[in-house]
Amino acid sequence: MAQVRLICGVDEAGRGPLAGPVCAAAVVFDPARRAPAGIADSKVLSARERERLAGIIKKKALAWSVAWASVEEIDSLNILQASLLAMRRAVESLSVSPHEVLFDGPHCPLLALPVRAIVDGDAKVRVIAAASILAKTARDAEMCRLHGQFPQYGFDAHKGYPTPKHLSALRRYGVCEVYRRSFAPVREVLEREDRGRGANSPSSLRSPSRSAAGRNSGRRAAVRRFRRA
Repeated sequence: MAQVRLICGVDEAGRGPLAGPVCAAAVVFDPARRAPAGIADSKVLSARERERLAGIIKKKALAWSVAWASVEEIDSLNILQASLLAMRRAVESLSVSPHEVLFDGPHCPLLALPVRAIVDGDAKVRVIAAASILAKTARDAEMCRLHGQFPQYGFDAHKGYPTPKHLSALRRYGVCEVYRRSFAPVREVLEREDRGRGANSPSSLRSPSRSAAGRNSGRRAAVRRFRRA
């Protein structure tokens, strides 16, 4: 009798934003059951449809997980390596061990499992598309949570992506703790603020735990340490 192969799909959300963590999800469907209908690349679905499908995927999947790489990890590793780290964490958090892991995009993290990178995999492979939905909905929820702490930036609307309104708010309110300081638009704001203060010494540079927004609100906001789901 042939062994049933468990195939895992993995995708990430949040490589392009200027703020917030990067999220990855891993999904394994039961090969003996038909995958839920309507699953597609999260980018072509409405927010309401993504939320609806996320609930179905979590209910019907044999296993699923969501994992993160923090802003600090993004800045220290770079966004590609942080994304691969989140993907690896998602796979390692699964309650089952798949026979093969399929990743969206041209890169795979190092795993003790057979892996395969599929460019545009979220549009080609249903289990990767399912992972894209879980990653996108989880990250959107996190950015809405951060909006509650920092409403001046409008994270609930743009989710950290560099829209004109977001860039305007960033220039107006400064850089808070949830921004990726290694990203050029954020770095440019920090450098302009330093020039405006006439700062010439290393001691005058901002530390990662302080921000203009945090000082203006009279409190410090800590970046949550993200746990794997």
